[in-house]
Amino acid sequence: MNPIRAARPFPIPLVAALGPGGPGDPMEDETLDYIAMPQGMAMYHPPALPEPEAMAGRAAAMRVLQQVLEALRRVAQGAAPERATARVSLAGLAAEDVTLINQVLGEGEVSAQVLGEQGAAVWQIQESVFAGVWRVIETLDDGALRDSIEVGAVPEVLRQTARADGSLGLPAAPAAPVPAMNAPSVLVELEHQRRSWQAGQLAHVVNLTLLPLSPQDIGYLDYRLGTGRVLILSRGYGNCRITNCRVPHSWRVVYYNSMDSVILNSVEVSDMPEVACAAPQDLRDSVARLQEVMQWVQQA
Repeated sequence: MNPIRAARPFPIPLVAALGPGGPGDPMEDETLDYIAMPQGMAMYHPPALPEPEAMAGRAAAMRVLQQVLEALRRVAQGAAPERATARVSLAGLAAEDVTLINQVLGEGEVSAQVLGEQGAAVWQIQESVFAGVWRVIETLDDGALRDSIEVGAVPEVLRQTARADGSLGLPAAPAAPVPAMNAPSVLVELEHQRRSWQAGQLAHVVNLTLLPLSPQDIGYLDYRLGTGRVLILSRGYGNCRITNCRVPHSWRVVYYNSMDSVILNSVEVSDMPEVACAAPQDLRDSVARLQEVMQWVQQA
């Protein structure tokens, strides 16, 4: 996987008689050019709550928010908060009630889509400012929308779709093109990890950024792994874009800086990349935060 690289010029002058910055210093005009790292980090900010008069007569919205809080509490305190989910339907709510719920929940750092056969988004998902509380909208065959709130580490449809995509298989692979020197060994490692992977074990990450891979290698990896229907964007620290592969338990996880330059390109063998999930502690924090909001709303 790591062939011997061609020797690179020695970066430090061997003759030390000429001090730094002196005449003829070979390092004088050289500067270190680092890739810019993300400068901001998304943090929890309380939602901008509506004025008390805006909540007058919005009993249905209050009832839904209370159901969300109770469901979140059950999941966070359950035996498997990293797997359990619960859903609260928004069907039948008046537009004013939905607007109030939107304002209370706000928008968090993770969003996702599940694509249909024609490439259009069938499921649209947005995390709220309360980690682990997700707005989930499904587009039905007749164009109608099914709107709900799901609580849990990650909406279940993302796991289900990734499992389904992983079971479809890929067309027979051609031989690796001549320039693709290192992709085959990476694929062997990933296949070994997929075969031995079991639910609950830690993710196995192959950092492609650190490997001597050519553009042809990357293209061949993309072809052999395939691209699934799950697309996830996490904005916690820079941007992290996640797509599932068409082989089991496999994800492409790519981090970008604020200028949209790639700073980490990886393949992860796991049930779901951790960066997309709300941790059990996040769920417990969200219980406390949403409870505070509900108390303020009720008092108002």
